[in-house]
Amino acid sequence: MSLTREQINSVKSRGFLLNRGTDCFSGRLVSVGGLFSPEALRAAADCAERFGNGKVIFTSRLSAEISGIPFENIPDAERFMAERDLSFGGTGAKVRPITACKGTTCVYGNIDTQALAKVIHDKFYVGMRDVALPHKFKIGVGGCPNSRMKPSLNDVGVEGCKTFTFDSDKCRACKVCAVAEGCPSKAVSKTDGKAVIDADKCRSCGVCVGKCPFGAVPKTAESACRIYVGGTWGKSQRMGTLLSPIYSQDEIPEVIEKVMLWYKENGYAKERLGAAIDRLGVDKLEAALASRDLLDRKDEILAAPLLQR
Repeated sequence: MSLTREQINSVKSRGFLLNRGTDCFSGRLVSVGGLFSPEALRAAADCAERFGNGKVIFTSRLSAEISGIPFENIPDAERFMAERDLSFGGTGAKVRPITACKGTTCVYGNIDTQALAKVIHDKFYVGMRDVALPHKFKIGVGGCPNSRMKPSLNDVGVEGCKTFTFDSDKCRACKVCAVAEGCPSKAVSKTDGKAVIDADKCRSCGVCVGKCPFGAVPKTAESACRIYVGGTWGKSQRMGTLLSPIYSQDEIPEVIEKVMLWYKENGYAKERLGAAIDRLGVDKLEAALASRDLLDRKDEILAAPLLQR
């Protein structure tokens, strides 16, 4: 069977990508932040054996690709997964499946990454799946500055952190400072024997929380998030721009929505978010994020055609 370009494109938008040198496809089974239940994994294996070549490959975006699906088997594979509340997708110039690290259970995790990924998935991947954007829009959630999920290489990357105030009055000028010894960023030095934190080096990773026996660093600290915007990887690379504020976890969906609306309104067709930021300036984006104007004009922005060069 020789497939036409029209046939290939007709299923690409549904999450099926042509396997090189064949007339078969890989179907991207979408996860919620990389989380699959045992039932979902069994369903993926059954689908691969029934409709594909028996192989399942996990992608860098945490989707499960079922490979070797003949074109004529695609509708049956879709129905099979839909009956089990699972779906193929994750392609096109729109919000892509949300990725998240295991920060929910990781000892370094500062936020519940899986819970936040589920909120973002429902609001954007599901709730705004029909919104056409200038280009793909990737969102990643990382639990700490170890960056296992590479949040700075996503269009919007969320990084969990800890917020606290260093109380220098409680510092006893210990000969060996437990805070300095434990800081992976080497952000702690000594002046006149007392610990001093360099705000430019501190990544708010939370490793030092509770380390000082005299309470200069509190035993507990508030979880919070930092946000990177405009990151890309591949043929063109751009490190994401770190936004100035530190946000609470509850604020993240609204910030993402504002970034998406700003991108929809200001990005040219086929232009990535990072390129639009570089063209217009991050100051303009941050100014827009500081007000409710984008949200107030949401319907107008979404209804408008994409900008063309």
